[in-house]
Amino acid sequence: MVALVERTQTHLTLQTETIAPNTLAIRSQDWDRDRFDIEFELQNGTTYNSFLIQSEKTALVDTSHEKFRSLYLDLLSGVVDISTIDYLVVSHTEPDHSGLIKDILERAPQITVVGAKVAIQFLEDMVHRPFQRMLVKNGDRLDLGNGHELEFVSAPNLHWPDTILTFDHKTQVLFTCDVFGLHYCDDHLYDDTLSLIEADYKLYYDCLMGPNARSVLAALKRMGDLPEVKTIATGHGPLLQYNIPELVGRYRTWSQEQAKAETTVAIFYAVDYGYSDALAHAIAQGIQKTGVAVELIDLKSTDPQEVTEVVGLATGIVIGMPAQADAAVTSPILSTILAAVNAKQVVGLFESGGGDDESVYPFRNKFQEIGVREAFAPILIKETPYDTTYQLCDESGIDLGQWLTRDRTVKQMKALDNDLDKALGRISGGLYIITAQKGDVSSAMLASWVSQASAKPLGISIAVAKDRAIESLMRVGDRFVLNILEEGNYQPLMKHFLKRFPPGGDRFAGIKTYPAANGSPILADALAYLECEVVSRMDCPDHWVVYSTVDIGRISKADGLTAVHHRKVGNHY
Repeated sequence: MVALVERTQTHLTLQTETIAPNTLAIRSQDWDRDRFDIEFELQNGTTYNSFLIQSEKTALVDTSHEKFRSLYLDLLSGVVDISTIDYLVVSHTEPDHSGLIKDILERAPQITVVGAKVAIQFLEDMVHRPFQRMLVKNGDRLDLGNGHELEFVSAPNLHWPDTILTFDHKTQVLFTCDVFGLHYCDDHLYDDTLSLIEADYKLYYDCLMGPNARSVLAALKRMGDLPEVKTIATGHGPLLQYNIPELVGRYRTWSQEQAKAETTVAIFYAVDYGYSDALAHAIAQGIQKTGVAVELIDLKSTDPQEVTEVVGLATGIVIGMPAQADAAVTSPILSTILAAVNAKQVVGLFESGGGDDESVYPFRNKFQEIGVREAFAPILIKETPYDTTYQLCDESGIDLGQWLTRDRTVKQMKALDNDLDKALGRISGGLYIITAQKGDVSSAMLASWVSQASAKPLGISIAVAKDRAIESLMRVGDRFVLNILEEGNYQPLMKHFLKRFPPGGDRFAGIKTYPAANGSPILADALAYLECEVVSRMDCPDHWVVYSTVDIGRISKADGLTAVHHRKVGNHY
């Protein structure tokens, strides 16, 4: 059965299709969504997937985003009498999947909510009404009749502390919610064209799953006890059926690489408080750009033994301050962190923006007394975070990661054979300033690895180090300006943009600019400029090679020459 219902004003649709005996997928398609928290600038929208199993007993697996309230509830009530649904399986309580749980409870007050212990605790604070509950842990089962026996797999921290996976033994469908998902919206129900989704699948893993690589490996190990999985029913994007071994294998490979990282930062935060989740992931994103692994830990669902172990392994600690109202739960954990840190580690603190934050300053003072170095100044949230706030978090994470990898960077500089190093350095390049602006967020960097890459269409390639702040403004579809510096007149601009700017610092303070047609700054003292749009990116070990088409170009001096950069060695700038 396939049905599409569209609300054209906001381009929200529903797609329903039977995916196995007695099992219906309800896909809430958000075609135009262009951002998902701070982690994603979406190119292809997203979906929120929900599932209905109708046997002797009826179970609804997850709901949808609240923006689909009318569409989703109308469609669901046309398929089943909501008041007769026996179970609501909550894979985790993140709002994009649990946004309609309260509505379901109003229509089916007798329904039994099935979830991990932490999920039930979170729901009590969300719905503010009594409800029937069934707490499940790894290996527990629920019999719906006619062979539909659901087995639950514990998968905490993927990417919510209360995540569970659900396996139907009759249909061999594994319902995974965020795990193995991706933000990709189209009418294809399954992963029948792998090449279309690979890039989004990897970005989704990097942003949501990578920070908990050890938890991913633990969940994969538990999944190994299940029979063969024929379908992975994800919570976002297409369901997986054609490439399950390949895509699950990629999770394992990526997670093993992360888990082996020599350097790790532990980020402690209260998942369900204020803007803590988005801010923590923004900091994590910056840290990961430097090749440092991240471990995300929820202050309210961890235990002192785990904290002691994680802090002992970490080289950096970041704490998002919890609510004062949660002091009874979080104070023992914060005390354990303080007891476990040592002077060789670095620390960063941020407010969660919930309005009831514990103050960062008492903890800052205690860390200073221990002799722990502060990686970045405390990030203080006094209002709803803007894009500039998340940029500040991202750049703070980059600073922390670069500090922790400074010795490794120096070692890599000395790694090449002397003659090879000098020979490679003879490859010369021009001097350019890349400038970009998106909304209120702007950035810039000095570049020399730039070349023309195509003539039809006109295109250029730029190598951008993965730990550069501007990298997040140079993804597919983004626009920027390439400012070409002039021979004999480049020193002031070069000196300015070589400075180390503090997180959130204004790169253009004191620099004369004017806006390009694409909104990015043009440097008034540049010899020429090109307005560009990113078309694709190639993943290299420590750089992204960004291919962009050129829309507009101007020169200021017809006889001016481009400044040229000659290096002495080839393995660093």
